[in-house]
Amino acid sequence: MSFRVGIFGGTFDPIHLGHLLVAEVTRCLLSLDRVTFVPSRIPPHKVAVSTSAEARYRMVSLACEGNPYFGVSDHELHRDGPSYTIETLRAFREESPAATEHYLMIGADSARDFESWKAFEDLLEESTVVVMGRPGVPAEELPERIGARIQYVATPLIEISSSLVRRFVREGRSIRYMVTDPVEQFIRSERLYLS
Repeated sequence: MSFRVGIFGGTFDPIHLGHLLVAEVTRCLLSLDRVTFVPSRIPPHKVAVSTSAEARYRMVSLACEGNPYFGVSDHELHRDGPSYTIETLRAFREESPAATEHYLMIGADSARDFESWKAFEDLLEESTVVVMGRPGVPAEELPERIGARIQYVATPLIEISSSLVRRFVREGRSIRYMVTDPVEQFIRSERLYLS
């Protein structure tokens, strides 16, 4: 019997309830045994990150507490240079028992640029690529070339983004119900996103 693992990489700056909700819905719909969140140290497709990789890893750990199906990996935090998904996937495959099936979980916004990812063809060959719905990105907007080779999951579309959370913190507004309580406490105690 195989063990089905979802790999959900991202900047998570910060992780919010939208991330957690789509991960849980995807886990249930695909009968995944585990979802592993992988915060990137240096995301190759983003210009700047507001907080350190360690702070983002801590927030993801706090957000996953209480869900026995969620875990967090610090794999990319120890890598020099940009965090390429193909390297992460191969490391997971190397460390996993032979019967493990890997499901690469990405948001529809990221999927639009999927063909620009390093070794994207290998990602399609070496894992099941699962695209999770995002507000403003209909399934029809996904590149035709990959459309038939991915699994699209219609997830609840919540208008929360990391940039919105950061803006609300900067403006002194409440972020309750946008992030988990422990993540909000961490953001406040570490005085993140204030400038």
